[in-house]
Amino acid sequence: MNGKFLLNNNLEKFIGKKTLIYGETNTNKTYYTAKFVQYLIEKKKIPPKEITILDFGPEMIKINDKKIGGRIKDFYKLSKICRNIQFKGKIIPPRLNANNSIELLKNVCENFKKTNSILQQFYKKPTQFLIINDLSIHLHLGNPRIFLRIIKNAQTFFGNSYYGSSIKSNEFKLFSLVEKKKIEFLIQKFDLSIFTG
Repeated sequence: MNGKFLLNNNLEKFIGKKTLIYGETNTNKTYYTAKFVQYLIEKKKIPPKEITILDFGPEMIKINDKKIGGRIKDFYKLSKICRNIQFKGKIIPPRLNANNSIELLKNVCENFKKTNSILQQFYKKPTQFLIINDLSIHLHLGNPRIFLRIIKNAQTFFGNSYYGSSIKSNEFKLFSLVEKKKIEFLIQKFDLSIFTG
């Protein structure tokens, strides 16, 4: 299903569902996710503290005129009034910031510590709505089954994930394959899974 479906249709259909949007870099996944947060706050009048945002996205960078990364607040400033669970430091784009497999593993481990800590905070104190940006960052090391158990505590889940081949390197082929397989597993488990291109 094309990602334009998200904006050309009533966003009400995502309420009470577990939804994953996935696709290549530069296909507006974070933008669509921010639009859903905007819909919850401005149209549905959901109390902001009932909307938990876990933003795993690295800061936006441009490579070959393509935008990679980005955070929900970049697209919807008012998202800061939601329950944003923060971690210390920044997410490291694991492949882009690695020259070899040892550096890649180090980046993945650092990212996992950050994403897992805030996922556990949500698990201990869930809210009705859970929004996750760039969940593939967690799944590089995280178990998708445990991830599903954690997000089950939300009545409505809306998340996005990288699923493509534009961030690639011959040296990291196995890593990218495992990432893809985990996302393919999750695609089958959500109420709605939408490919953005």
